Amino acid sequence: MIKSMTGYGKGEYENELYRFKIEIKSVNHRYNDISIRMPRHILYLEETIKKAIKEYILRGKVDVFINLEYVNNTAVDIDVDINLARAYKIALEDLKKELGLEDNIRLNNILGVPEIIKMEKKDIDEELILDSLNKSLHIALEEINHMKVSEGKVLKKDILTKLDTIEENLNIIENRAPKIVLEYKSRLSQRIKELLDNNTLLDEDRLNNEVAFFADKSSIDEEIVRIKSHIIQFRSILDEENTVGRKLDFLIQELNREINTIGSKANDETITKQVIELKAELEKIREQIQNIE
Repeated sequence: MIKSMTGYGKGEYENELYRFKIEIKSVNHRYNDISIRMPRHILYLEETIKKAIKEYILRGKVDVFINLEYVNNTAVDIDVDINLARAYKIALEDLKKELGLEDNIRLNNILGVPEIIKMEKKDIDEELILDSLNKSLHIALEEINHMKVSEGKVLKKDILTKLDTIEENLNIIENRAPKIVLEYKSRLSQRIKELLDNNTLLDEDRLNNEVAFFADKSSIDEEIVRIKSHIIQFRSILDEENTVGRKLDFLIQELNREINTIGSKANDETITKQVIELKAELEKIREQIQNIE
């Protein structure tokens, strides 16, 4: 089963104290690069989070955004300094009277004093916070995994179609290859006859030797066999359960090498045209597998 490296997942979970919202985004990358943005006071959980992510995502650039909220302020202590607030109100009233102001004293005037209301977070319940984090993370990972698998199926179908096209072009080359030698022999024979006198006999042995040398030099049988073998292996890898992106990337390089060799050996317009088509399809596949995990 192939997976795309591109995906998105979101998970939310809350218990009696904490509410987690987690977003995970992944894109193409050569390695497994995980970046996490999270509240500072739970940074100690970073490695635990990365370990959980690596069980789902083996390759790609992964960005994780973690938001932690406290449910109903149950994890927050609020301390109001009534005496300070009262003293501040009296001071404002005296100032109002002294300056002859008509403005009313409002609550907002008092709340602006930092020391009147203090808010402090209670010590976190590490076991409970880990439980809610894991559950929201699991939801996000399941969602992104589903998206990656779905897109992977689309990629696989497209790659298989392109492999079929490559095989069709390769069959044209394979059928054309034997005719090149026969045509070369015919052209060479005709050329020699044109250069010789009518009374001069054609040396068939020398002609056959020259044709045999040409046939050996231009033979692409081995390249065709290897390309067919690579295509079979390509399809087999697409059905594997583990990560296959790097394997496919290696096979693409091997296929490209064999196709280039055919292009350099075969001095034939038809084969050259098919080599161009092969390279075009191969490049399309190469672009697709850049997004495979």
